[in-house]
Amino acid sequence: MPKNVTIAAALPAAPEKLYEMYLDAKAHTAFTGQPVSIEAMPGAPFSAFGGILTGKMLHVEPKRLIVQTWRSGNWAKEDLDSVLVLTFWPEPKGGRIELLHLNVPESDFAGVSHGWEKYYWTPWRAYLEHESKA
Repeated sequence: MPKNVTIAAALPAAPEKLYEMYLDAKAHTAFTGQPVSIEAMPGAPFSAFGGILTGKMLHVEPKRLIVQTWRSGNWAKEDLDSVLVLTFWPEPKGGRIELLHLNVPESDFAGVSHGWEKYYWTPWRAYLEHESKA
C-alpha cells in the first residue's frame, strides 16, 4: 500500500532563492551533484540523478509552490506515479521547504524518506554554506 512522506527542511537561504534553485537545472545539478532536467512550466518533463527520477511539472506558484509527478526507476511497473508538493516559507535564518510526497510505494518508502535528507537537504545545505563563504 502506498505511503506519504512529510518532511520540513530549514536551509540557509531565502525561500525565493530555494524555489529558484530547485527550478533552475544548472543550480539543481550543482547542489545535488547529479544531472537534472527541469523547467517551471506545467507539462514539462523532469528528470534527475541521470534519469533515475522522472516525472513532469504539474503546477507552479512563483516563489511559493511546486507540484510535480515523480517516479523512481526502482519502482515496479505497476506502482503509480507519486506526486511531490514543495512549499517554500521564510525562517529567521533563511527558508524552509515543506515537502509532501504522496503515493510512495511501500517497497521504497524508507529509501525515499531517507533519500530526501541524503541526496537533497544535506548537499543543498552544504552548497549554500560554501556559497556564502565564497
